[in-house]
Amino acid sequence: MQALIVIDVQNDFCPGGALAVPQGDRVVAGINALMDEVQAVVLTQDWHPAGHSSFASEHEGRAPFDTVRMAYGPQVLWPDHCVQGSEGAAFHPALDTDRADLVIRKGFRPGIDSYSAFFENDHATPTGLEGYLRSRGIERLLLAGLATDFCVRFSAEDAARLGFAVTVREALCRGIDLDGSVAAAREAMRGAGVTLA
Repeated sequence: MQALIVIDVQNDFCPGGALAVPQGDRVVAGINALMDEVQAVVLTQDWHPAGHSSFASEHEGRAPFDTVRMAYGPQVLWPDHCVQGSEGAAFHPALDTDRADLVIRKGFRPGIDSYSAFFENDHATPTGLEGYLRSRGIERLLLAGLATDFCVRFSAEDAARLGFAVTVREALCRGIDLDGSVAAAREAMRGAGVTLA
């Protein structure tokens, strides 16, 4: 069985949002069409409490996209985004959310960020997605969404490390591209055994 994992197609990551990914909204129609090709659809949703530790506004003298050291490792600081219950945290209105079998919310712990659909940024605290997929007998994953160089990348790498067969549909992803981070993400995903299609 194959599942489509749709990563963070939310208003704040689309044009006009607090952390807009260039052309982030352009992936929606293709993702909706891809839902017909799989046996399960999972949506991930960035879901931060106000004052989250990954927000630059919580670090005096720091600006968005600075990197700081957290207990779990390096952390990029972001503009306040995807705050729980906000319009920015909502899925893009054109995304066919009715097709979702499961919604995984991540980044809701105040002291740790979560890029991956499978683990928090400590690479140890699970979201529960692996167990759900295994209990349904799903072995193959298609990934699409936002952003290529952060949440898509780390979700794909973790999925491959967990033994899933993983394909990232690059045409249905968009990246932030901080200092070449999209190219680095592509190389890292390939190195982890992820197929880029």
